[in-house]
Amino acid sequence: MANLNTTVTKTHRYDAIVIGSGISGGWAAKELCEKGLKTLVLEKGRLVNHIDDYPTMNHDHWDFTHRGNLSHQDQKEYYVQVRSGFVGESTKHFFTKDIDDPYEEIRPFDWIRGNQTGGRSLIWGRHCYRWSDLDFTANAREGIAIDWPIRYKDLEPWYTYVEKFVGISGEKLGLAHLPDGYFLPPMELNCMENHVKQAVMKKFSNRPVTIGRVAHLTDPQPWHQELGRAQCQNRNRCSRGCPYGAYFSSNAATLPAANRTGNFTIRPNSVVHSIIFDEKAGKATGVRVVDRETKEMTEFYAKLIFCCASSMASTQILLNSRSRRFPNGLGNDSGELGHNIMDHHYHVGAVGTYDGFEDQYYKGRRPGGLFIPRYVNLDASTRNPNFLRGYDYQGAGAGRDNWGAGVNQPGVGASFKDSLFKPGGWSMGLMGFGEVLPDHNNKVTLSPNKKDQWGLPTLVFDADFGANERAMRKQMMADAADMLEASGLSNIKTFDHSGGMGVGVHEMGTARMGRDPKTSVLNGNNQVWGCSNLFVTDGACMTSSSCVNPSITYMALTARAVDFATRSLNRHEL
Repeated sequence: MANLNTTVTKTHRYDAIVIGSGISGGWAAKELCEKGLKTLVLEKGRLVNHIDDYPTMNHDHWDFTHRGNLSHQDQKEYYVQVRSGFVGESTKHFFTKDIDDPYEEIRPFDWIRGNQTGGRSLIWGRHCYRWSDLDFTANAREGIAIDWPIRYKDLEPWYTYVEKFVGISGEKLGLAHLPDGYFLPPMELNCMENHVKQAVMKKFSNRPVTIGRVAHLTDPQPWHQELGRAQCQNRNRCSRGCPYGAYFSSNAATLPAANRTGNFTIRPNSVVHSIIFDEKAGKATGVRVVDRETKEMTEFYAKLIFCCASSMASTQILLNSRSRRFPNGLGNDSGELGHNIMDHHYHVGAVGTYDGFEDQYYKGRRPGGLFIPRYVNLDASTRNPNFLRGYDYQGAGAGRDNWGAGVNQPGVGASFKDSLFKPGGWSMGLMGFGEVLPDHNNKVTLSPNKKDQWGLPTLVFDADFGANERAMRKQMMADAADMLEASGLSNIKTFDHSGGMGVGVHEMGTARMGRDPKTSVLNGNNQVWGCSNLFVTDGACMTSSSCVNPSITYMALTARAVDFATRSLNRHEL
């Protein structure tokens, strides 16, 4: 596959500029380029080309100096990233060194970052679930925060559009609150998971157990193959970069699609300082960039600007884009910019063991787990009086102990080694994913006195889970134990390790969409109020958080916003 074009024009002028190359930025680039706009993508981090720059993609466990663990020096340099549990020796090059790009915490916040071409699309969890009007109407229905300016019908065709290109494997369930989509064949549950599925459905008829809907190609279609993408090999080495392009990433899919149009340019090592606002025209005219390596400032200009740097990074840019018209940050007439941080809370559930199925095993390392959709607070009959909204279970699943169990077993000699070739017993876990309510007091601001090495004010986080989330977690843990017990598991142990906000890696809400510029930053088309040619389509735009993963919604919102922007541009309305 051809490398991405990095040669910028001498005039520094483009039809469109996209800030960020992750999930939202990649989609903005693809859509803008395919609609004929000369597009510049500004990426804060280094250039990463698909396959060429995945150094650990084929390494085995024994190929690593520390067997996958971080060295003491690495732990010092990635002192926030390690709190997530995601980063290790095989993936550290795709995570940001916190020592190079620090921030402040009034209340703990785990800001998990990946500054490189593709951003966190190289390391995301890949679960993709449509939202429904249960989600889009929740705030209005309950009098929480503000109402979404859109409904499911506005996004439904865009969900289908992006799902078809991405490639989502999954099972249709016919649930109104979890709409079915355009799916490739689902991955398979193993024998233990199928047993649990039957047992749970027998006792809890409204709790279907299914395989997760994930962005993995199980049956590549011609449009996937045209980009060099192939079928998932069940290696479960996804976060190292997939050489098959089997899981969706900007590097494997949207950026190559943009690149082949001839309209695409990406400029890595471009730290966006601020967006240039023309007060007379009432529009954004360009972007100020600090070169990550030389520290030199450069300006680039365009008719359209899409800010897709990730929720907190986009907010940092907007807050730092001050003018006489917007003294508190671009688009911040409402005072809501930086407020209403949301995430998902998880690391709560139960695990247990099972005596049986000793004659059965499974093949490969399936890169995804089971999923149990939300079943609480759907209607009056499922109402829980202790909390609002709901939760699901995802990611975990069933498996058998393997040779790794020998690490904690006493033994020596041939008999001990032979025993490691015999699989151990079955165990299974259920881990909940819960919704976080928007709260104005959960916020991020610019430091008044600290700047990073590129001259930008660093971010200060002040956010935490609230009483609603804590009450929900008690039920999430209890329900997990009940389902495992109903399935005949024993030695059931519950767990609840909430940590700080941010560890869900679904931070969102800091430049929310709304119906009124007095209470929101963006309108229903993801336009910044008061700056019609500036769009924000990453997690910052979200008005509530649902309990399912948001990435496919970011993609749908981005494709929809680009369609609106380009049609408006063609009508000379921008």
